[in-house]
Amino acid sequence: MTHPAYLTEKAIQEFIRSALREDIGEGDHSTLATIPSDKFSKAKLLVKANGIIAGIEAARHIFNEVDPTLQLTFFKKDGDAMTSGEIAFEVQGKAQSILSAERLVLNCMQRMSGIATYTNNLCKLIEGTSAQLMDTRKTTPNFRLMEKWAVAIGGGRNHRYALYDMIMLKDNHIDVAGGITKAVSQAGKYLKEKNKKLQIEVETRNLKEVQEALNTNAVDVIMLDNMNLDEMKAAVKLIHGKVKTEASGGITESTLRSVAECGVDYISMGALTHSAKSLDLSLKIF
Repeated sequence: MTHPAYLTEKAIQEFIRSALREDIGEGDHSTLATIPSDKFSKAKLLVKANGIIAGIEAARHIFNEVDPTLQLTFFKKDGDAMTSGEIAFEVQGKAQSILSAERLVLNCMQRMSGIATYTNNLCKLIEGTSAQLMDTRKTTPNFRLMEKWAVAIGGGRNHRYALYDMIMLKDNHIDVAGGITKAVSQAGKYLKEKNKKLQIEVETRNLKEVQEALNTNAVDVIMLDNMNLDEMKAAVKLIHGKVKTEASGGITESTLRSVAECGVDYISMGALTHSAKSLDLSLKIF
């Protein structure tokens, strides 16, 4: 799998170091008090649920940050199917290092595997259509890197990573700016003044707004927000491939296929990251 642009070594390292500071702080006193520094152990990552595994590479980064001398043997890679009872990897080395890294590894992998599994299940529901499933910015603060990574591992498409890499004019932007035409015009001027090349997406609530967005000739994506299926089909016909289309708002597992069959390019669902259930994994010394 090709790494998304946001997955830089620096970003991953900064996340891990921040998370370790939160979890270990001045020291893992439970481990330091009971485990000799020269004690070596071996542990296995035990899968306790069926689904798609995610966070294998993240685990490698975490263990390496805690102790570069730890040795890892992987039996799974990100995106593989996993079955309860399987072993995803083994880690061996200083027992103190394994125990101090354990919780961060599990927190990341359990959450990421849940998101990847849920994303993969929903992607299967729209197979055969032209639509791609996308995530949103409805992520856990300071955990977006891992959550969006998990969506990509599960077969979904990442929407903008943050506020800085795309202009998305939502209803509040449009209403405050005085309408779609004014908002898009101001966005265009801003990009020119700042010498930035960012895509512009506009949220629309009805066919009149869709037409207004098209008339600007300056929009890359038109979001069809909370439209019913008939409105969505009419909007797709009106747009006629001139720009990309994104369906958003109130889409559920039961309505996903019907929305995809309207002919939209993308379907965004905040549920991918805010409603996925973590999968059960365990790290056991043996």
